[in-house]
Amino acid sequence: MLDFSAEQRYFISDPQQYSAERKIMLHFIIRRTLYSFLILFGVLILTFVLFRMAAGDPTATLLGKNPTPEEVERLRESLGADRPLFYGKWRRTELFTNASFAKERLKFIHVTLNGSHQAGKDGVMLEDGSTLTFVRNFAPEKGKSLRISIHTGGAVDCNGVILESEDGVIRQELQEIPEKLVIRACAQTVIRGVEFERESENPWDSQLLASLREIVCFQDEFPYVSFFNFGVTLQTREPIREKLWRGMLPSLMVMLPVFFGEMFFGLILAMISCVWRGSWIDRFILVLSVAGLSISYLALIIFGQWLLGYYWNWFPVWGWGGLNYLFLPVIIGIISGTGSGARFYRTVFLNESNREYLRTAVAKGASPVTVYGKHMLRNSLIPIITRASGVLPFLFTGSLLLESFFGIPGLGSAGINALHDADLQMLKALVILSSILFVVINLLTDIAYAYVDPRMRPEK
Repeated sequence: MLDFSAEQRYFISDPQQYSAERKIMLHFIIRRTLYSFLILFGVLILTFVLFRMAAGDPTATLLGKNPTPEEVERLRESLGADRPLFYGKWRRTELFTNASFAKERLKFIHVTLNGSHQAGKDGVMLEDGSTLTFVRNFAPEKGKSLRISIHTGGAVDCNGVILESEDGVIRQELQEIPEKLVIRACAQTVIRGVEFERESENPWDSQLLASLREIVCFQDEFPYVSFFNFGVTLQTREPIREKLWRGMLPSLMVMLPVFFGEMFFGLILAMISCVWRGSWIDRFILVLSVAGLSISYLALIIFGQWLLGYYWNWFPVWGWGGLNYLFLPVIIGIISGTGSGARFYRTVFLNESNREYLRTAVAKGASPVTVYGKHMLRNSLIPIITRASGVLPFLFTGSLLLESFFGIPGLGSAGINALHDADLQMLKALVILSSILFVVINLLTDIAYAYVDPRMRPEK
């Protein structure tokens, strides 16, 4: 004979109420999903801004010393570093050498100063008739305009055209690009710098839009939508998406057993400690938990490699050649996380053990398995889910150490290598993936809350 709970009997006897509850849950899931998309969009914008501020010009790292202006131009174009940040008709160019006199103190290639001048901290002061000559570095694209921005407060003659400054900057567009550009001071003039920009075909073709297309991009051919096209790595020029897919399997094979293992052993130890609370078993588990919290993750890795790998020779300590290479890092990961898990779950179970419903179940003659394994564990699911949702994203951080010390070619090892190589494109891809992981886990956590506890379900 089937035994339905009170809630199940209520829904079976009232199908309309059950259907209404399902609609409420569906609306809740849709609403939370939309909120998650907004949060994710904000995180992507913040990540984009921070990486653009920290990255600077990637050509200095990739091309080394003394690259030609044309090499710099082509590399920036391939990386999208010449585009405007958000919106703009003009993009950066090396067709003529940009000059910042206040910073570089007149040390430029292809820039010639003629006449009386004096360098200062605010720029170079040109006497009347003194000239700055810029030589074109390479042949321009046909049909593309050039914009010159001269940072000065006075008037200058630019290739025979008199220009005056109104807001501290003189801007002039050239349809025909000469081989030489001569800027002559019409009076005593301080020039802080000269910048050159070429015309962009689409003003919306910005670095922000390119970053969003890296995550999701629509295309004309099947499957019509492409995800996670982060381009190529800056060092090896390898497609980042292929590298991420190749590293995902080793990371999952290491971290998923660690996650479920530390949760399983943490719950078992916490349950044993709660059942025999106050005994020597409880004190022993408590001491082990505190010790697990106190020992460094790095110390556990080094000691585990020495004891289980080198001294007893039970497991290999380096490489990726089969399941036997997973045992040692998984064991160390479980040991490291079980201490904090058992300590946390013990506190949760002790708080639940004093509730009236457990005493009622004991008084009715329920077995210990039913009392602790069913009733208490079920009513402790909210804090258990909360801790699991907080631990799961940080397992990626733990994989950084495990994969680096054990030679596992996963995402954590890829992140360490990208950090050593200053491969900001790869680092950005990993940061975005971890951000998406955080948002998705928080969404699933909210849905799990509403599922396991009816009191947390939305009313409308």
